[in-house]
Amino acid sequence: SLTSYYDAQGVDLQTPLRANMKEDRPKPVVRRLMKARRIVETVIGQLSERFNIQRVRARDLWHLSHRLIRKILSHNLCFVLNKKLGNPPLQFDLLISS
Repeated sequence: SLTSYYDAQGVDLQTPLRANMKEDRPKPVVRRLMKARRIVETVIGQLSERFNIQRVRARDLWHLSHRLIRKILSHNLCFVLNKKLGNPPLQFDLLISS
């Protein structure tokens, strides 16, 4: 199973709890996990919407991997430009309006 695979790899997979489950993790840990999850979901959303990463088409693995690399590099470049300009790093709309 997936759980045993991650256990063998030394990964402690943390998932959000359902509404009917009791939370036994400390609140600071849960806050940190939620903050990280929010950032990850934002980045995935940007890669999907702005860079159309879910529709990368290629005839072979080499072209597919390089198209994905270019899209991720573009995302990283926008992140760095925002940091240099003093903008919030994931607010890419500010780059277009600047």
